[in-house]
Amino acid sequence: MAIVIEPAEVAGLVVREVRTGVRDGVATRIAVARRSYATDQADLWDALTDAERIPRWFLPVSGELKVGGRYQLEGNAGGVVEECEAPERFALTWEMGEQISWVSVTLRAEGEGTQLELVHEAHVDPAFAEQFGPGAVGVGWDLALAVGLGVHIETGAAVDPAEGMAFPLTPAGKEFVRLAALGWAEAAIRDGDEPEAARAAAERTVRFYTVEPEDGSAC
Repeated sequence: MAIVIEPAEVAGLVVREVRTGVRDGVATRIAVARRSYATDQADLWDALTDAERIPRWFLPVSGELKVGGRYQLEGNAGGVVEECEAPERFALTWEMGEQISWVSVTLRAEGEGTQLELVHEAHVDPAFAEQFGPGAVGVGWDLALAVGLGVHIETGAAVDPAEGMAFPLTPAGKEFVRLAALGWAEAAIRDGDEPEAARAAAERTVRFYTVEPEDGSAC
């Protein structure tokens, strides 16, 4: 299914928060994204945890989706499932090469819908943080949760993987990425980042997601 959204409307559905933390005595940066969906908690939990359904809005996944099991997203992160309390919360490691961070997802009933809160905590790489800020990871989650999962929940259809990969290069996708990156910059400023530097990092994040590689291939 082709992705058709109104960028400002969909970007505005995400509440973004940035926190500074510590894990194992090492400084971390925590990106928090919240979004509500017009479906019940059981359905949203199923979309997030069913290995047959996850590829309909995100990426194919292999492995054991249970506590202690190791999972692998095709062409992306892998890790270990650390907690699972259906249908409310799960937590896992997010491993890419030698880099390890931590993700937790919590669902809460909200009227006739469900609120999703994603928390992604990572040790601080000063050079990377200065260059891109929290938008580097935050925009990726926006694209997955606000766009991919949002379209799937709204329509019930599967998002075409090629469409999903190409979306940030479309006019609507570029506008969405710009709004999301600026939203993460403002969240970082509220956490204490210097405003000019945070907004400059957001612009670099926008370029990272929306500039097509010179060889014409998507990353």
